[in-house]
Amino acid sequence: MPRKPARHCRPARCLPLSFSPFARSMARIASNNKVAHKVQNPRFPGNNLPTSSGKRMVNHELIDKSEDSGSSDDEEFDGTVQADFEFFDPKPSDFHGVKILLQTYLDDKQWDLSGFVDVILGQPTVGTVIKIENDDDDGIYSIVTALNLGRYKDLACMADLKEFLLKACRQKDVFSKLSLFLGDQAKDVGLLVSQRVVNLHPQLLPPLYDALFDEVSWATEDEPTKELRSSFCFKFYLVISKIYKHKNADKQNGPSDDQTIVYIKAEDKIFYDLSSWSFSFPLHTQLVRTDELKDHRLTGLVMAIDASKIPIFRQKLHSLIDQ
Repeated sequence: MPRKPARHCRPARCLPLSFSPFARSMARIASNNKVAHKVQNPRFPGNNLPTSSGKRMVNHELIDKSEDSGSSDDEEFDGTVQADFEFFDPKPSDFHGVKILLQTYLDDKQWDLSGFVDVILGQPTVGTVIKIENDDDDGIYSIVTALNLGRYKDLACMADLKEFLLKACRQKDVFSKLSLFLGDQAKDVGLLVSQRVVNLHPQLLPPLYDALFDEVSWATEDEPTKELRSSFCFKFYLVISKIYKHKNADKQNGPSDDQTIVYIKAEDKIFYDLSSWSFSFPLHTQLVRTDELKDHRLTGLVMAIDASKIPIFRQKLHSLIDQ
């Protein structure tokens, strides 16, 4: 199945995005080691990348220099590391890289993560991994895919995931909706899995998600059996993610709304705004926080998005990254 990359965007800082001056100032939790990025597709080498409309397009090389460019060993080092990122279909050799990215996907729960990774890698027609071109380590910098909850419901990893979510949800009004998603409606629900290194360049996000949703659409027509084609006819998406939430967010005299949440992933704010329901829950795993985040706690966030809202999501994501 040919991959049709989306258009590229102009440079932006490699930082998690949030949506108020306060939150933006706190969201600087990414590494200072910035890289230069060039979005490529191994199936369309060079600069001649066809778009979905059949037009040719030229890659943009995106450079973002480190703020700390000094080096005692090499005075000529300017703080810029050159790296060409490429999109690939998932394959079995990606197992360890994908597993590392998903290590805390369900917090510190002991579950069948290996089985979950096998499911992701066993679905190459829908899903993308991002790697650095000619990287000897063959490291994985991002994974995005959509898995039908009903199709894989009998697997141990999905049973573990279901148990985790039901235990995490403490909101009675949401619990019944979540139970329905994981039960009778499971065949209509796509678990949208998106994990990446924290400072992956934002310019990669629109083509990454465009590729995913285009592939879901193509799979409804191109998969070899009716059963497989139907398994990608999602009516809903379920997203499991993480945010930073102020420790006093739920108190009556807590901080104002724009100081309550810091979105680690830019797209999660869009998903949240478009979600039909959501819930958050405390996490045992806590990342190293900056002084600006000392009053915030890493928190789990689960969101349900109607599939009809995906075109709006794609448009808003492009607008956000392009601004």
